[in-house]
Amino acid sequence: MQNSGSEQMQGKKLTPSAIAGYLDQYVVGQDEAKKVLSVAVYSHYRKQGRQRLGDVEVAKSNILLIGPTGTGKTLLCETLSRVARVPFVTANATSLAQSKYVNEEIEALLLRLLEKAGGDVAKAQRGIVFIDEIDKLKASEGEQRGTSGERVQHALLKIMEGAPVRLGSAQTIDTTNILFICAGAFVGLEDITAASHAFGFISVDKHDDQQILDRLNSRVKPTDLFKFGLIPEFAGRLPIIANLQNLSKELLVKIMVEPRNSIYNQFREAFREEGVELHIELAAFQQIAEMAFEYKVGARSLRGIFEEMLTPVMFLVPDHPEIRRVVIKSLFEEPSLITLS
Repeated sequence: MQNSGSEQMQGKKLTPSAIAGYLDQYVVGQDEAKKVLSVAVYSHYRKQGRQRLGDVEVAKSNILLIGPTGTGKTLLCETLSRVARVPFVTANATSLAQSKYVNEEIEALLLRLLEKAGGDVAKAQRGIVFIDEIDKLKASEGEQRGTSGERVQHALLKIMEGAPVRLGSAQTIDTTNILFICAGAFVGLEDITAASHAFGFISVDKHDDQQILDRLNSRVKPTDLFKFGLIPEFAGRLPIIANLQNLSKELLVKIMVEPRNSIYNQFREAFREEGVELHIELAAFQQIAEMAFEYKVGARSLRGIFEEMLTPVMFLVPDHPEIRRVVIKSLFEEPSLITLS
């Protein structure tokens, strides 16, 4: 199911609005972040092959995603790689910080990107590298400069800016055109930004657009990231910043139902292969969303609750070919099993 949307994009001009429209098929909500990412990806791949525009050198703009866990950061990036038709790999900054051999870990990450590209170096050099939990690289309270987190930030600087990296003893991959997207929850950053925004943009004219002023005042500034614990050089490699918001209960319901590859569609297909129609009523989705919301991990817990609800039925169905329809009205009621009359 995931490939069909990508195939529909073939032959169409990959404009920011087209990229955002593709993201809408798979990711619910986060409209502002989608706009930022769509423009960034469009600009990035449009500039490739044109490192200079006349006498002006075109710099690469890597991206930083800031948002609570379970808000769709990884999903957005995976989906972007599909619409851009480029290889995609992920890494965890915490794991990098725990490694004694950071440079070797980075080389292994780029080697995985090459493998995703089927060994095609040129294709790998146009890929996307997603590094999650980048906020964990800051020095913890009481730690001195030069900690493992700061060491990883320094190690990432060169490849994020663009440099040839030797993989083993044979191939070399140039990271100049690889798009790096870093992400993290950045718990506590809101307190830093609130203090810095006390001296933000102030409206001096009744004609000033309040939405523009609000956006300027709410943006995360490089100095906020410095205070949080990222070194200035590293924060400077991430000029584009997109904020993701906490998911409401209503959005959690939509996430289960609306995307092309939603949990509901996946399980309906699984039941359809058994010759059974699965129907879940709105009340059940709302109850699942209520539970997931209480767990405070965004959409991460939806699948687990969903599978727990369906496991008893999935256990029965294969042994009972007479069952033709399963109806679930509530988490707190037994499913209705409708058989051949």
